[in-house]
This record gives sequence, C-alpha cells and structure tokens, in this order.
Amino acid sequence: MQNVLLIRAEWCGDVDIWSATSDHVPGLATEADSIENLFNKLSSMIPELLAANQVDCPSEILYEVVAHKLSITHMPSEGQL
Repeated sequence: MQNVLLIRAEWCGDVDIWSATSDHVPGLATEADSIENLFNKLSSMIPELLAANQVDCPSEILYEVVAHKLSITHMPSEGQL
C-alpha cells in the first residue's frame, strides 16, 4: 500500500487565511482564502515540490489534509428555542 502524505492546514481568523505545511513534503508552505482554493493549490504544489526535491514517489500521490479551525457559537436566548 502507498504511503499517505500528511498535510496540516490551519485557519487564521485574524487574516482570514488557511495555511498549510507538511513534514512529508519538503518546502511546502502555502496559503489560500478558502479550503477549496487550498486543495487546488496543494494538487499542483505537492508533485512540483516532490520532484524539485527529488523525492521518489509513484505517479499517483495520496495526501490527507488535517484541518484545524477554532470557531465560536452561541446558545439561543429562551425566546428563540
């Protein structure tokens, strides 16, 4: 079975940006304004960085994005239940 590359993504609410890094993809550090745009960037950046760093890998690269986003929600007031 092929190894799965782990990508960490984190939301920074101060600047409204998703950032991604990985110990499995040398040099990976990127940002995007949405998680969808981040996935689009990763799909092209991962193979480019692996090739640039001469990492031996199959033609089909499996990667998993583990995303972290801290959010706040509020309980409805009694009249809104």
